[in-house]
Amino acid sequence: MTTVTATPAADPAAHPRPGFGRLLLSEWTKIRTVRSTLWTLILLVVVDLGFTALLVGLTVAQWDKTDPADRASVVADPTGFILGSGFFLGQLTICVLGVLVIASEYSTGMIRASLLAVPRRLPVLWAKALVFAAVVLVLGVAVSFVSFFIGSAFIGDKVQVSLGDDGVLRAVIGGGLYLAMLGLFALAIGAIVRHPAGGITGVIGFVLVLAPLATLLPGSVGDHIHAYLPSEAGQLIAKSRQGPDDLLTPWQGYGVFAIWTGVLLAVAAVLLKRRDA
Repeated sequence: MTTVTATPAADPAAHPRPGFGRLLLSEWTKIRTVRSTLWTLILLVVVDLGFTALLVGLTVAQWDKTDPADRASVVADPTGFILGSGFFLGQLTICVLGVLVIASEYSTGMIRASLLAVPRRLPVLWAKALVFAAVVLVLGVAVSFVSFFIGSAFIGDKVQVSLGDDGVLRAVIGGGLYLAMLGLFALAIGAIVRHPAGGITGVIGFVLVLAPLATLLPGSVGDHIHAYLPSEAGQLIAKSRQGPDDLLTPWQGYGVFAIWTGVLLAVAAVLLKRRDA
């Protein structure tokens, strides 16, 4: 009787599938070694801090000529004003990077190698999302703190604000939370569209185009649609208090943004399982 011994090539144990820890390490290596990612994150810092200094400085310089209603809104929530000054354009870098993290792998064909190593596919998506969100969260919180200190130094002669004030610390940390969720939101759209240009267009449409259009809708319908849009709801977490016209509290708004993101990630997961790479 001849004994047949499995060769290493035929033995599944000889080629073990990478565990989730190794997937996380792989995604971390991709993020920190791709030059475009590094430069995009640097651009976030420069744009956020630069526009914070510029817009807050201009507001202080024109304080006496500013419309009283605008001055009142700054006085009511100086933290939200400071953080919002930098987020207005800085968030676009996260929108672009979130899409590129996954859509660029589809455009170059690199995604096939990842999915070949992990046939179940979904761990690849979760690893990308977790690593990217962690990177953006850490950087976003750091940028929020620096932005707050820059803005409070500019505006200190007009409005006193400190981290010890009610809701301020939560709002500053919330700035990083918002950017991290925005990154996941963009990554989900990138995974669904699978094309860099189309994904970036879709995310920017959500963030910059839909909100102004919603304000054109009449009555309370327009107000509610506007309030529940992902970026409009999510940005509330970077305010120290709920504004008179805000339909949601900061945490409620962030919860709405999280639901939007969770639904899109679920759609991305289903499509990842069903579609060919």
